[in-house]
Amino acid sequence: MKATVTDKRKLQLLAVISLALIALYVLVGLNADNWRYALSLRLPKTLAIILTGAAIAYSTTVFQTITVNRVLTPSIMGLDALYLFTQTVLVFFFGSRSVLFQTAHINFFLSVGLMMVSASVLYRFLFGGESRDIYFSLLVGVILGTLLQSAASFLRMVMDPNEFLILQGRMFASFNNVNTALLLPAAVVVIPILLAGKGNLALLDVLALGREQAINLGVDYERNVRRLLTTVVVFVSAATGLVGPITFLGLLTANLARELIRSYQHRYLLTASILIGIITLVGGQFVVERLFNFAAPLSVFINLGGGVYFVYLLLRGSQS
Repeated sequence: MKATVTDKRKLQLLAVISLALIALYVLVGLNADNWRYALSLRLPKTLAIILTGAAIAYSTTVFQTITVNRVLTPSIMGLDALYLFTQTVLVFFFGSRSVLFQTAHINFFLSVGLMMVSASVLYRFLFGGESRDIYFSLLVGVILGTLLQSAASFLRMVMDPNEFLILQGRMFASFNNVNTALLLPAAVVVIPILLAGKGNLALLDVLALGREQAINLGVDYERNVRRLLTTVVVFVSAATGLVGPITFLGLLTANLARELIRSYQHRYLLTASILIGIITLVGGQFVVERLFNFAAPLSVFINLGGGVYFVYLLLRGSQS
């Protein structure tokens, strides 16, 4: 189904809402005395929110298209656990004062590299060779994620308590302590790939038909899937490195976009997903700061709502 006029109007409405929320978040509370200081804090945080929302929304939509399933997300498949395991190993073996952990740029690119290597092995097992049952793939991803979490928990239990306190800051998603040193490298990694992704829109439309249909239509399935999965890993690691793991954000944004936009074309689905991600994070952070007075991090509400929505998708899928 091609995009209708209604779908295009929905995208326009999402764009207006996202811009309005960004302006509201940045400008509310400014006055002649504090505007310089407030903007110095809010602008980097806003840029990190936009970059994170775009990266997670894009990667999840692409991942669901490749797997032809609306339940799977990179986070559920264990990528967040892999990132936290990498950070824990660095602190345990090299210490929190090591260059590998303290230098933001080195840590960022090292984490991305390790996640790409590890994820390529996982994806080769899950998606290589014969077709796997989708629930088997989900089970393997959850088990591997749990295994990594258990291994990381064991290392954290036996490490020095002072080292653990430093590591703890990277274990939970927080937009209040954004690592601004990573904004530039994350933007350099994500934005060019995001812009270059325009050339993959038609390919994603074909991949959404399934492996056999894509191959019959002349697509080099294995090569293109590996390339797209590499993009997914880079985006997830960049977003996680900026603010920490947000498990269910991608599930919410990708599925709400598919509910809102009835077209199969990814030029509209990806745009809607990115806009919904920005609206969710900017609007949610505004509510957390203004209404709840930082009583709980935004990731708590996102994971709660996403977990409930995940169960709903599973139940709806089993009934159909």
